[in-house]
Amino acid sequence: MKYDAAKHHRRSIRLKGYDYSQAGAYFVTICIKDGLYTLGEIRNNQIYLSEAGLMVQTIWDELPLNYPGVEVDAFVVMPDHFHGIIVLMPENISGAIPKKPMTLPDVVQRFKSLTTAKYRHGVANLGWTPFPKKFWQRNYHEHIIRDEESCETIREYILNNPIAWEDEPLHLEKYHPQPDM
Repeated sequence: MKYDAAKHHRRSIRLKGYDYSQAGAYFVTICIKDGLYTLGEIRNNQIYLSEAGLMVQTIWDELPLNYPGVEVDAFVVMPDHFHGIIVLMPENISGAIPKKPMTLPDVVQRFKSLTTAKYRHGVANLGWTPFPKKFWQRNYHEHIIRDEESCETIREYILNNPIAWEDEPLHLEKYHPQPDM
């Protein structure tokens, strides 16, 4: 079906007028399309990553190596989603290394593209669970971290995410809002 603006009414879930290339920290949640549990499993309040989950973790860890001016902070790979803090450094803005500063959407898009390509390789060559059309959901949830107190609260949330998964049966519905499609 072809996109028709009159029918589909796609809207951005980003903060209107905000410059997402600004230096700062951003909390992101990225969900696997259709909620497939492909990245690992939670047992005894701990995440046990699958090969696919380890691949996602590796690509996250390597973002600063591949994209100067981008740093990563706390993160957790969950069975069907990912939480992490992306930090755009001031040197990202200066344009000293990249000609155009990386924006938060640029970083998330590259993360999703790299992990999708590696996951496709895993499906074709390693027997990983196939996925229909798209690996990640089209959008992602983001939160601009405005101060250190908020950052610490988010780090704690990330750290405790596997515990909350088992302790709260409705955890996903309650704490992981799904972006409008």
